[in-house]
Amino acid sequence: QVQLVESGGGLVQAGGSLRLSCAASGRTFSSYAMGWFRQAPGKEREFVAGINWSGSRTYYADSVKGRFTISRDNAKNTVYLQMNSLKPEDTAVYYCAAGTYYSSNPGGYGYWGQGTQVTVSS
Repeated sequence: QVQLVESGGGLVQAGGSLRLSCAASGRTFSSYAMGWFRQAPGKEREFVAGINWSGSRTYYADSVKGRFTISRDNAKNTVYLQMNSLKPEDTAVYYCAAGTYYSSNPGGYGYWGQGTQVTVSS
């Protein structure tokens, strides 16, 4: 069982940066692949970034490649999403998720946080 709590969302101007954190409970955090997803109003939840259990492999949606960086600190049971050069179209609720294996499909993750709002103004 893993419980996930996101933080770090907020309001930022276009071109700005935010760092999201996702703190996990449980001693098995390091065995899970982690993903960040986002959902804008009226749209489906979409993959943003993923990372394998060790942090040696990372994956990104084309829309955020080169602007966002996912990382993890297994000693702190935390996964991060550094978001730079933010655009208004990045506005969404951002969710972290834990799963046995990396996947870009939300169905591949069994545990989800409650989400944190990111709003990018133009």
